[in-house]
Amino acid sequence: MSSDTFTTALFLITAVIAAGVLISAIFPVVYQMAGTFTSAGHASDQRLRTDFKIVLAVANNSHYARVWMKNTGSEQIPVSEIRRSDVICGNSGDFNRMSLSTSDTLTDGQWLYILSDLNVNNYWDPGETVEINALTNKLDTLGSPNYFQFTLPDGIWRSDQFTASAPL
Repeated sequence: MSSDTFTTALFLITAVIAAGVLISAIFPVVYQMAGTFTSAGHASDQRLRTDFKIVLAVANNSHYARVWMKNTGSEQIPVSEIRRSDVICGNSGDFNRMSLSTSDTLTDGQWLYILSDLNVNNYWDPGETVEINALTNKLDTLGSPNYFQFTLPDGIWRSDQFTASAPL
């Protein structure tokens, strides 16, 4: 009888140790997966709440385009994300990615933005407008459609086609 008790005790101790090892091996993985799902859920929620609309896009015959966009989502967009955004502009068949101008003047292939920051908080708030000014020799000034696309760093983008008109 004492050998049965001893064997049962050894099996019980082994089972408890195995359960402890299993829990200590699985718990960090489960915790990490929960963090991954939480961050993915937050990113998806933020993308769903971020939206903007191109209100008007115009160009003149001197290769200068102006585009007004309104934040129609419920998420604030930091100015830093506007600066890191991609602007693509040009003729529908011949356009390029433009670089942000570091000054108030534009040279070929550059863009700058003017934020109507109503509450001066350095965010593109819902309801506020951003004006994008772009200068590119890729614009068609003879009446063919031109293309404009604005892409935020998180991948949300809007595009528009427009034709050049009289000088702005």
